[in-house]
Order: sequence, then structure tokens, then C-alpha cells
Amino acid sequence: MKVLIADPVADEGIELLRSVAEVDVRTGLKSEELINVIGNYEGLVVRSQTQVTAEVIAAGVKLQVIGRAGTGIDNVDVDEATRRGIVVVNAPTGNTVSAAEHAIALMLSLARHIPQANAALKRGAWQRSKFMGTELRDKTLGIIGLGNVGSEVARRARAFEMRVIGQDPFVSEEMAASLQVELVTMERLLKESDFITLHLPLTPQTKGLIGLKELAMVKPTVHIINCARGGLIDEELLVKAIEEKKIAGAAVDVFPKEPATESVLFGNDEIIVTPHLGASTSEAQTMAAKDVAGQIVAVFRGQTPRYAVNVPFVSVEAMSVLGPYMAAAAASGRLVRQLVEGQVNSIQIKYEGEITAYDTNALKASALGGLLEGVTEERVNLVNASLLATRRGISVVEQKREKCENYASLITLEATTSAGTTTVTVTVIRDEPHVIRVDNYWIDIVPSDSYFLFSDHIDRPGLIGSVGKITGDADINISYMYLSRLKPRGQALMMLALDEPLPEEQIQQMLALPDINTVKLVRL
Repeated sequence: MKVLIADPVADEGIELLRSVAEVDVRTGLKSEELINVIGNYEGLVVRSQTQVTAEVIAAGVKLQVIGRAGTGIDNVDVDEATRRGIVVVNAPTGNTVSAAEHAIALMLSLARHIPQANAALKRGAWQRSKFMGTELRDKTLGIIGLGNVGSEVARRARAFEMRVIGQDPFVSEEMAASLQVELVTMERLLKESDFITLHLPLTPQTKGLIGLKELAMVKPTVHIINCARGGLIDEELLVKAIEEKKIAGAAVDVFPKEPATESVLFGNDEIIVTPHLGASTSEAQTMAAKDVAGQIVAVFRGQTPRYAVNVPFVSVEAMSVLGPYMAAAAASGRLVRQLVEGQVNSIQIKYEGEITAYDTNALKASALGGLLEGVTEERVNLVNASLLATRRGISVVEQKREKCENYASLITLEATTSAGTTTVTVTVIRDEPHVIRVDNYWIDIVPSDSYFLFSDHIDRPGLIGSVGKITGDADINISYMYLSRLKPRGQALMMLALDEPLPEEQIQQMLALPDINTVKLVRL
């Protein structure tokens, strides 16, 4: 076997690979150079610099495995690798402690004005009174995202005798209690926190998570820390809020475009910036390199790697049947994630009909992948699906029933939370996924790029017309709708398929209508 190391990685990882393969270290290769040489290798190791494009993967005719010595996989075309049967692995936990410690370091720097005091003294200014700080003890730290890094931040904050509150619907109450974190709504977190730290992946749902509305809720003394992903905070609004003294300061380690040598953040002394140093410790680099190297060794030996990013091999025969149901299962997870209320404690997945004759692990991975999509940066697959749920304190139970009435097969995903239960049932009709039930309501919608508006309400004359007027006045087109009711003038569920997202103002107008209980805009 031959392995190409295309980006700098720790020597410990390289030595581990040399125990089973011939290793070439060739960093700084341009795309054309990489394409020219990759055909000679069974393994490829990169960090964030090298772009493993579809062209590179196509040229890697011998490739069995691609290793990303770090958390993110943005620079690897995972779909193309999967199509070609190439395993992609990463090291999602290698930098957990380093990233958590960097967030704590930035919080301390904000509390005591350390970078500013250092710079002033080196300029010859002794200004003790100017840099009066604040203690962390008895302050409230709000953590948005209690995954790997967020939970480690929580543990360290407790050592400073801080009150820790958190917002993450996909962490169970039991798990939060073990971290000594009080789970609260986003509004409460924003209003009560003295320090706010973000630990979320960047998705369409989390982009601009901290914007005008959120900055208007916080204390004027709050400090905001972002060591997660650039784009989670609206940078221009952040600077404006500091200039207008609506917040006290911020610390940012990540940027929308990197390397970032220019930024609106750089001109304000109340904002501490660092060049994406969250994972920049020798220990983190060593751990990531060894973790990825160990998984590449496992692949070469025919074993299952611990953190495979893409779904392991499913036979052609099984895929012909399960493929469409995997898409349906993923849609069920995405819909449950966007409809659910409260903290998720357990997940039940029920399989009925023909699919029970096959190994349903791929269906479980697809359902959990849709559920945790945008919640964790780790791709959910057959290898890690149960592990990721367990880390968040969520139990997963599966049931199979060979008989299925009215349909060839059904998949039902049921999430039990602190607020109740959310249920979604899906099937496949003519190789196309269909959502056929939400809670007790039978419907029939096809997941697509459209926006879907779900409204739980009391069935009464004139309600549909009132809703249509709101969408019409907003110039939002309804492509189709579905109404399911338990009985005439009783509880009902209305679903509108919209060509464009309905703005928050119009959603509030709908909620103000008599007899409407909930309104949720989802994307499948």
C-alpha cells in the first residue's frame, strides 16, 4: 500500500502509517500536480489546505481511503468518494479539548482585557484603571450547542464557579444535568447570560444565528465568543452593537472566509480576534494525526474505521430496495427535527413491511442523520449513528413488523421530548419518498426544495381564506396544500407548500389568528 500525505500532519501519525504502508510526504501540491500523482496511491491524508475535488478522486484509481486530519470535511467531495466506493474518515474529537480551552481562554481575555492591556503597556502606557476587569465566578455562561466542544466548555466553566445555561434541543435533560447545565430557551439564554459562547456547525439554519433580533435581547454587559464557525454571527451588526454600547465586547476565532487578513472586526478594540487557533495545539494535531492514521490502517486491514464519514458499503441488491427508503428515512429525521418541541430524550424507529427483510442499519443511520443534520458536524452513518445519539443522552430503539397495511413498507420516526411526542411516517411510492403522517394526521407530501408551512389549528370556516390572504399579501405563492382533520370543526393540520420562505412577520400574523396553535416553516 502507498499513502500520500498532502498537508502537514504530526509525525506520530506518519510513523503509524509507515508500519503498514509506504508513505510519501508531499505538501503544497497544486491541484494539477495532485491529479497527476494520486493514481499511484491507495490512501490520501489531508488537513484543510488541500482540496480533494471530484477530479482528484476520479484520478485516484487505486484510492481506498481519504483521511482528513481534523473535524470538518468541507474540502473533500464526500459524495464523489462514496460513489466510487472510497471510505472517507476524519478526526471529529481530536481537537475537542483544544477548542474548548481556547473558548475559555478568550472568555478570560475578555473578562480581564488581557490583549488590550498587553498592547498598552508595550506602548509605554501604565493604565490600570482603564482595564478594570470582572470575575467569572457567579457569572452566567450561555452555551449555544452542547455537542463535543460545548460540553467540554461547560465542564471547565463549572470549575470557575459559573452558572452555566445551555440551548440545544438535541441534548437530553439527563445529559445536561450530568454536565450541571440548565437547559433554557434561546430567548432566556440571550437575556440572562453574562458571556455567550457558540459551538454549532454552520448550516443554512444557523447562518446569522446572532443577528439584529438576538443582539437586541442581550445585556449591555454581555461578551460573545465564537470559536465554532465564521458566519454564525452577523459581523457588521456585532461591531455596530459594540459601538453603540449595546454589548460590551466579543472574541472571534473564525471567519466566513479564511485566511482573513481584513475584517470589519479588526477595527474595534473591544473585539479580540485570533486566526482560527481553536485546534492549534501540538496535542490536538498529534491526536488528529494518530486518529486518522489508525483508521486508514483499519481500512487497509479490512476493518471498520471508527469515524467513517460516508456510509459503508451496501450491496447492490439491497441498495436497489433500500436506496429510496434511505432518502425517505432522512426526510423523516429532518421533518421531526424542525417540528419537535422540548428536549429530545429518546427516538423510536419502526419498520414495517418488505424492508424488514433487509439489514435496516442504513435506514437507522439515514433517519438519525436527518435528525442531527445541522446539529453536529459529524456525518451520521452506520458506524457512528448510535454513538452520536448516546453522546447526547438520546436512547434509540428500533422495532420491526413484517406486515404492513395499505403500503409495501413504512418507516415511522417517533421523538419523545420533555414537551411530548412528535411522530412522522414515511414511505416510498414509485421510487419517490412520501411523508404520509405527522402525529395523528394523515397527509401526503413529497419532500422537495419547496418550503413547507405546517399549522396545527381548530378546523373552522374562513381560516384557510385568512391564511391565504396573509401569504398573498406577502406575495408568497402556494404551490399546493393539504388539510387533515380528526373530525369536522375539530383539531386539524394544514400544510402549505410555498415557493419562497414566509417571513417571520407573516408567521406572527398567522399565529395571531383565532384557533391557530402552532405555525412552523420547514425545509425538507
